[in-house]
Amino acid sequence: MKIEIWSDVACPWCYIGKRRFETALAAFPHREAVEVTWRSYQLDPSLPDHYDGTELDYLSTRKGLAPAQVAGMFAHVAEQARGEGLNYRFDDVVVANSFTAHRLIHLAAAHGQQDAAKERLLSDHFEHGKDIGSRDYLTSLGLDLGIGAAELVELFTTDKYADDVRLDFEEGRALGVTGVPFFVIDRKFGLSGAQPAETFTAALEQAWQDSRPLEMVSAAGGAEARGTAEACGPEGCATT
Repeated sequence: MKIEIWSDVACPWCYIGKRRFETALAAFPHREAVEVTWRSYQLDPSLPDHYDGTELDYLSTRKGLAPAQVAGMFAHVAEQARGEGLNYRFDDVVVANSFTAHRLIHLAAAHGQQDAAKERLLSDHFEHGKDIGSRDYLTSLGLDLGIGAAELVELFTTDKYADDVRLDFEEGRALGVTGVPFFVIDRKFGLSGAQPAETFTAALEQAWQDSRPLEMVSAAGGAEARGTAEACGPEGCATT
């Protein structure tokens, strides 16, 4: 079963949604058969590499809201984050364009470290005040993930993985993704937002049942290739 998650590392609900999804997945009996892939999304592609201001300044300007209202939003989101064991520090958030960070996630995926890269970027951005647009920070993160220095230099001096990031954007739009986090299961089931873990559990169970072939059940209740009982068909009635 394949699960694709459209998400932005600059999205506070995406980290909360990640935790809630992980809670459901950890308890899912068939979790070993689940493949999770992170897809790129940007809430604000027009954001400069570095924004000269705080997160509160940025959102107040972008949304046209009073600073006090934005501060109230921060308090609500931080409370929800604490419920998932996360310690958001909005006063320390460095506002930066996330495009290169998404490219790094694609590079990390080539090394089997996609989820680790996503986790670190989200935690460092919202809990530790790291600059996700900084080459120095992203290089340090890549080295921590076991990516070679030469590959990281190539990432920052070329457009490598830029097309892959843009393709994620396009596929998301084609699927109707207009906000994140957005979870897609087997390209058949979709969940929008940081849903409660119970909702993710129900979706996983439904998708698993939908993807399984029909099994024949014997009178004793066990699954087997064929049952033995009376039935009727085009040629008449008999024991099958």
